[in-house]
Amino acid sequence: MWQIWVDTGGTFTDCVAVDDSGRTHRAKVLSTSAIRGRSRAATHPYRLSLQVGWSLPEDFFRGARIRPLDHSDLWSTITRFDADSLEVEVEARLGDMWTEDRAFEIESGLEAPILTAHWVTHTPLDRRLPPISMRLATTRGTNALLERRGSPTALFVTRGFRDLLEIGNQQRPDLFALNVIKPEPLYDSVIEIPERLAADGSVVEALDLDTIESCVRETLGAGIRAAAVALLHSFRNGDHEARLKQFLLDHGFSHVSCSAELAPRIKILPRAETAVVNAYLSEAIEIYLTGVRNALTEGRLHVLTSAGGLVQADNFQPKDSLLSGPAGGAVGAAAAAVRSGYNRSIALDMGGTSTDVSRYDDEFDYVFETTVGDVHLLAPALAIETVAAGGGSICHFDGQRLKVGPQSAGAAPGPACYGAGGPLTLTDINLLLGRLDPDGFEIPIDPDAARAAAADLVHQMEQESQDAVDRDRLLSGFLSIANERMAEAIRRISIRKGYDPAHFALVAFGGAGGQHACDLARILGITTVLIPADASLLSAVGLGRARVERFSERQVLRSLNETEPHLGEWFHALADEATKTLLLEGVEEKDIEIRRRFLYLRLLGQDASLEIEYAEDEPPADLFHRAYQSHYGYPGGSSPIEVESIRVAASSRLIDREESTELVRPYPVDPIGIRSSFLEGAWRDLDLFRRSDLSPGAQLEGPCLVLELHSATLVLEGWRGSIDPYDTLVLEVKDSSRGQTRD
Repeated sequence: MWQIWVDTGGTFTDCVAVDDSGRTHRAKVLSTSAIRGRSRAATHPYRLSLQVGWSLPEDFFRGARIRPLDHSDLWSTITRFDADSLEVEVEARLGDMWTEDRAFEIESGLEAPILTAHWVTHTPLDRRLPPISMRLATTRGTNALLERRGSPTALFVTRGFRDLLEIGNQQRPDLFALNVIKPEPLYDSVIEIPERLAADGSVVEALDLDTIESCVRETLGAGIRAAAVALLHSFRNGDHEARLKQFLLDHGFSHVSCSAELAPRIKILPRAETAVVNAYLSEAIEIYLTGVRNALTEGRLHVLTSAGGLVQADNFQPKDSLLSGPAGGAVGAAAAAVRSGYNRSIALDMGGTSTDVSRYDDEFDYVFETTVGDVHLLAPALAIETVAAGGGSICHFDGQRLKVGPQSAGAAPGPACYGAGGPLTLTDINLLLGRLDPDGFEIPIDPDAARAAAADLVHQMEQESQDAVDRDRLLSGFLSIANERMAEAIRRISIRKGYDPAHFALVAFGGAGGQHACDLARILGITTVLIPADASLLSAVGLGRARVERFSERQVLRSLNETEPHLGEWFHALADEATKTLLLEGVEEKDIEIRRRFLYLRLLGQDASLEIEYAEDEPPADLFHRAYQSHYGYPGGSSPIEVESIRVAASSRLIDREESTELVRPYPVDPIGIRSSFLEGAWRDLDLFRRSDLSPGAQLEGPCLVLELHSATLVLEGWRGSIDPYDTLVLEVKDSSRGQTRD
């Protein structure tokens, strides 16, 4: 059975696959499922010759549609694809548009993960796929939330709390803004429920469903089929929510999200927000996963959660999808760093739409409350910071200052150099400044379009300022802005949490990570940069290293003195609960391990708690006081300690690969050419290397440019590089006496 790992991002979908014989296959396509290339002039009214490097089977594209990239309405259906001559035959006569070499686009009509599965398995688009075990990370839920493309949703809340989410927590999104614009709620209607529970879960007012029947029918009549249920104190007693859920399903709602099922925690506000988000995204996620699952007629589908664990598609909750893609990159980066001997690493995932950063220090850093867009959620997730600085981030001048993002050119139209009329982006700037190889892309690149977009920006600025503008310094300024924004994101997950980034290796990946890695390392004082093999596909590689995982939790809210004798028993019960869910996922009991036990403690009266790794052989109070001193810089004193909650993480065991026993002999490598690049305010000739030519032991010196399929790495002056036994490009500052060392 094929093993296929797919990460669908905002711009590109990355795929890594392993066939039955153990061979690895790779694919990278636009997330719009469009395939681009360049054609030769048409020599026959119904046949077109393609200038591409594909090696695909006969009639692979049969049934797909092709058009000139700059003419959105001139679609022609492909009736035949000749694999030897790379010719397509179309149903209708080709027009005059094909009389000269031209960029084209093929539309498959398939979801991007399924398109990549056809690509790597060499299965024609109109035929059934072979048996596949697919692992999928997706931004479908994130995009639907940020772009407000979810389902019409009704919120059912305890009577008297209809304005709960509108009032929120009263925090101003921008402290100094005079005109605060509140985001519109995700739900379309609110229905108040006559019921009330006390803080201990006892019934104060019984649930009365008869009184809301007319409101429910009216809501269904308005076309609303998704419901979120959030009742006061239901985390103590979920009976009212469960009965209301069944009532709504019986009356015709297609999806009902209950806050007590999704997030059995105190605090009605984030619990209600979590239920609303889950209901709002339910249809979009269900349709997407159903489409992917139906295309996999034989096989299995697991989806990656925001916490970096795998869940069967049938058990996947939309609330757990919002950091799915970035989590795959974090897992892949940590695995690559550990394999190369670095147990402390910072992941830099710079893709087409955004950059995601995370920290690994022998274990992942988790959060259990996350904010995505303007929504606060109770859901486990890896601690990932995201900034809108990707290769597709739009670079513009607003009349007063230069800006990078937050808008992105996305997959369509994409950067200006993609030739589809897109705006100036960071990808265009790296191309124009000599940091990219135009022949290294699998889609056709038009440098002239990038130059024209840059010239338009220069003209705009000269018109407004009445001063001459140096194009290259202007473009270099955009790179500096992007680098500072990414560096600040890294500071948030390191320095602001008490960690010096200089003591970590920076793992740079994604299509654009290698172009900015050395600049970022220099800003942050990092002395070691790792560029793993398959760096542009590392999020997909990370899916292959992910575990099937579950969290179980219990809200406690009692003093440590009172609960300490029971902690071992409670952790054991949570471990059994998490183990049972993994067994239902098909994981064998012998392959299940309880990876972590979390204890959340705080001083009595405090709102924020500290995460403690529970250890049976050390008093929790001692662990808490050390963590308190480290976090706040002063001791906690003699105030009583409260146990806020406990959690257990159970997962399938990870089968570690054997360490390399290959004896690596260092050897210098000769460049394949010279590339002129703009560095430090001047154009310089850089040595050019091809990554595929570098075997373990290869040594190189900066400044130079290392080119590979889908990406490139800029090595600055003062840095040296070498290829380790795992084909990772290790970059180190020359004569550095501090920083990250191998463990």
